[in-house]
Amino acid sequence: MLLAAGFWFGYPELTLLGSTAAIATGCAFAHAAWRPGLSVKRVADPDRVARGEPATMTLTVRNTGRLASASLIAEDRCGARPVPVPLLRLRPGHDTTVSYPVPTHRRGVIPVGPLRVTRRDALGLVSLARGHGEAANVWVHPRIHHLNAVPAGVARSLDGRIDKVPHGTITFDSLREYVVGDELRRVHWRTSAKVGELMVREDLDTSLPQLVVLLDDRAPAHPRESVDETFESACEAAASVVAAAVREDIPVTLQLVSGGGGTADFLDRLAEAHLRGDGDLHAATNRLRQQRLGDTLVFLTGPGGGADLGLVGALRGAYPAVVVGMFGSDGATPAAVDGMVVLDAKDGPEFAAEWEGVQRW
Repeated sequence: MLLAAGFWFGYPELTLLGSTAAIATGCAFAHAAWRPGLSVKRVADPDRVARGEPATMTLTVRNTGRLASASLIAEDRCGARPVPVPLLRLRPGHDTTVSYPVPTHRRGVIPVGPLRVTRRDALGLVSLARGHGEAANVWVHPRIHHLNAVPAGVARSLDGRIDKVPHGTITFDSLREYVVGDELRRVHWRTSAKVGELMVREDLDTSLPQLVVLLDDRAPAHPRESVDETFESACEAAASVVAAAVREDIPVTLQLVSGGGGTADFLDRLAEAHLRGDGDLHAATNRLRQQRLGDTLVFLTGPGGGADLGLVGALRGAYPAVVVGMFGSDGATPAAVDGMVVLDAKDGPEFAAEWEGVQRW
């Protein structure tokens, strides 16, 4: 505007001021556009912790440039919190290290990084920020409470009876072709004589306990103003039950009402779990009924899930043992369906105490 006014009205002073402003702006853009050569390496120690345990992020920034020292304004982002990183007179070929604690007071996956470096000219006309290095995640797992008791196996007899067998029984399952290394005492000689080749007997432990943990992640199941209390307690209970089963070498599957399941990295899956509005318990129970993933079902829900216990109780045909963990009911525990064990607890430690007190394992 100064240049236009100076040329239009013939004022050399305005033209001089406009030229000075244009030169300053051009220099500011050139200064901010220069990209410093930085190598960023970050290490989380550890990258997976239980809720409340300490974790540290160590950030190493190296000046890979060859000409000038770097004096930059930089900050790292840990979750929603900015962390200043001093980069003053960082000479070429040198590095600086910054360590800071990662907040682990809440369960979840905390994204850390990338390092954000801001270039600003001396007059403050232009400011340009760029990201350097890769981002990393820190998994904050729910707390695990030690559980000693585990459910016994359920043996299904041919006459329709269902018995609990604490040590398991071996039952014939199928026959397969012999492969090198199979024990000869497992060869089924009668069938081998009929088919003309060696057939090996496959046995199955039908009464080995198999646990299925169903975590209710529906938002209506945790209708309280502070849903963290009930949902976090349910996540702690799920982690405790699965950890106890893994410790005892018992097959266990973790399922969420909104979908998903499996047996690997259950703690990471619990760290990523959050309340969803599209969860359908009816679809989840139908899925469990069709898959028949085990013989003991552990359903963990909040105060809003009490009205849906009938859907869970209807699974007793596929899962002879059904345990319900309800959190935050404030003593208003709904009537349990016949044959179900209902544990009413306010938090994870109380759930562990009530679990240990069950006499029908």
